[in-house]
Amino acid sequence: MKKIILLQLAVILYTVSGIMAKFASGGKTIYHTLLFLGLDVLFLGIYAIVWQQLIKRFELSVAYANRAMALLWSALWALLIFHEALTWKKLLGIAFVIVGTLIVNTERSSEK
Repeated sequence: MKKIILLQLAVILYTVSGIMAKFASGGKTIYHTLLFLGLDVLFLGIYAIVWQQLIKRFELSVAYANRAMALLWSALWALLIFHEALTWKKLLGIAFVIVGTLIVNTERSSEK
C-alpha cells in the first residue's frame, strides 16, 4: 500500500504541473507567464525523475494503471482551484478509472 501511495504522490506532482501551465496561460504580464512556465517545467522535471525511480519498483501495467488516476486529481484541482463544473459524465468516467485502477492493484496484490 505504501508503494501505491508513493505512486499516487508522483501522479499528483504531475497534475500540479498542469495547474502551473493553466496559470501561465492566464498570465497578465510576461513575468507572470514566465514564472508559471518555469514552475511547470520544474514540476515536470521532478516528476520525470521520481517516475523513473518508481517504475523500477513496479510492473509497467500497474504503474500506468495508477497513472490514469491523473484524471481524478486533475478534476479535483479543476473543481477546487478553478471552480470548474464536474458533470455526471466526467464523474462516471472518473469512477471507471478508479474501479479499473483498483482492479489492477488488487489483482497484482492477490497474485503475490
